[in-house]
Amino acid sequence: MNRYPLWKYLLIVVTVILGFLYTIPNLFGEIPAVQISTNRQAISIDEQTEKTVKDALAAAHIQHNGMFIADGSLKVRFNDTETQLKARDAIAAQFGEGYIVALNLLANTPAWMEKIHAKPMFLGLDLRGGVHFTMQVDMQSAVDKTLDSYSGDIRRQLRKLNIRTGEIIKKDQTLIVPFLAAEDAKTAFPQLKKYLNDATLSQNDTRLVVSLSEAVLNRIRTDAVKQNINTLHNRVNELGVAEPVIQQAGPDRIVVQLPGVQDTAKAKDIIGRTATLQVRMVSDDSNLYQQAIQGNVPAGYELLPSAGNGPPTLVNKQVELTGDNINDAQASFNDRGQPGVSVNFDSTGASIFADLTRNNVGKRMAMVLIDQGKSEVITAPVINEAIPGGKTIISGNMSIAEANDTSLLLRAGSLAAPMKIIEERTIGPSLGKENISKGFHSTLWGFVIVGVFMMIYYRLFGLFSVLALSCNLLFLIAILSAMQATLTLPGIAAIALTLGMAIDSNVLINERIREELRHGNTPQMSINAGYDHAWHTIVDSNITSLIAGLALLIFGSGPIRGFAVVHCLGIITSMYSSVVVTRAIVNLWYGRKRKLKSLSIGHIWIADDNNARNSKA
Repeated sequence: MNRYPLWKYLLIVVTVILGFLYTIPNLFGEIPAVQISTNRQAISIDEQTEKTVKDALAAAHIQHNGMFIADGSLKVRFNDTETQLKARDAIAAQFGEGYIVALNLLANTPAWMEKIHAKPMFLGLDLRGGVHFTMQVDMQSAVDKTLDSYSGDIRRQLRKLNIRTGEIIKKDQTLIVPFLAAEDAKTAFPQLKKYLNDATLSQNDTRLVVSLSEAVLNRIRTDAVKQNINTLHNRVNELGVAEPVIQQAGPDRIVVQLPGVQDTAKAKDIIGRTATLQVRMVSDDSNLYQQAIQGNVPAGYELLPSAGNGPPTLVNKQVELTGDNINDAQASFNDRGQPGVSVNFDSTGASIFADLTRNNVGKRMAMVLIDQGKSEVITAPVINEAIPGGKTIISGNMSIAEANDTSLLLRAGSLAAPMKIIEERTIGPSLGKENISKGFHSTLWGFVIVGVFMMIYYRLFGLFSVLALSCNLLFLIAILSAMQATLTLPGIAAIALTLGMAIDSNVLINERIREELRHGNTPQMSINAGYDHAWHTIVDSNITSLIAGLALLIFGSGPIRGFAVVHCLGIITSMYSSVVVTRAIVNLWYGRKRKLKSLSIGHIWIADDNNARNSKA
């Protein structure tokens, strides 16, 4: 009656062993490290990089605790943070531009455990320490960028219609287009209205006013935040951050949390990067060029350095085309076999590029790459003929690796609008350790108090419940570790809640067994009936809790979702441990006893017609 088949015992043994294997890595902690990576494909992290780091540390008399190359970066372990900081300075002095030397924390897990993917949980910002940024998106810049794009479109359309216009004026969320005559404005109005379908156009004598509706403005602002979030996700990967949090907070703010990052300046540099392409026309006027070389740059022009240490180039400030119109960019070769970047424009960009090349045959066109606020002319070829189809190859004095770098930067995209940091918090590792200690001790003492109460009140069955509760905690942490979930303070609170809910199931089972004993059933029948009858109540109560947890998971965000994940997993593990595991222990202890007369399950109160007497079972 109260015996399990062998396979059930084997299943429990296997799950307990796996639970130990995947829980233990969390006990090894983390160790300070320095990470050397690169954002350039032209630079590789290899054995030569490792040798350079070893030589730099040896020259500075700094001992390291091992180094290895993984995921495209070199990681060097150290015994303490003081040595880590000294090593960072010594290593950074040996590497120039293109390398990222950042502080990090690495799991101190043995190699054999990593081979079976037994790794510790990621710790959130409140437990591990790191940096927290709240960034505000400059929405006006996003709107101005759209208006600048409209301004260029208007000039191109009017050029096609052979209509002359004055300087287009940008004011707030509108563009004012002045014409020489009211007849020209009347002619241009229907053509521009058809082309600028997202804008609202109105005619006022010799002027056209282009304005944006509130719906269009809201869409521009929403898209700007979304693009910035996607771009930030691409950039923080360079820091090797485990489980970064990048999410919208309000209509114009983005929260960036980087757990484990100790180098705030490096984090600022990475998330503030810009990389985009601009197409501008080059001035080949020798007099203007000489003035610019002598430091007197003509109005409306800009003297920019050229790639490959070439002579500077005098380019017009007017941007004809931007990287926003690029669909794809891949390393390629031009007709002469020189490395370059094959660029595909979208339909709008293709039309603009075809018109630009058609109207400027014989002139030079500059491809300007802007990265980290630095503008550089990659190439400035002469336009020999119109280039339709939206495809071209940017080639110049570049290697294959540099072509790969350029294409990568263009594909990664740029920020849709500038951002400024309005809040910055650095949570040190010491505060994170304090939070871990408080969370651990609160869970531990809660477990101890519950365990002591169960053993006093339910005797041996209380001990069985405590063993099952221990297994539940083991299973939960093992699953979170295997999933590489991020544990935060709300997650620790969910673990404590799970322990309380799990013991509820055992209370239901134990009380049901007592009730069966009060009805005069034999101990063996009471055990069997107690588990069977309590199961339905346990399922009902846990399903209602699971529904609440799923609601938090679906509609919540940030810490709330972290709490919900641990809560839902804890419900599943508690049902397994409180029913299956405890039943297995009870079956092992009592199942083979044929003449079982009593159970060690505490006091059983049996009522009769005259009085209540206490019977101890």
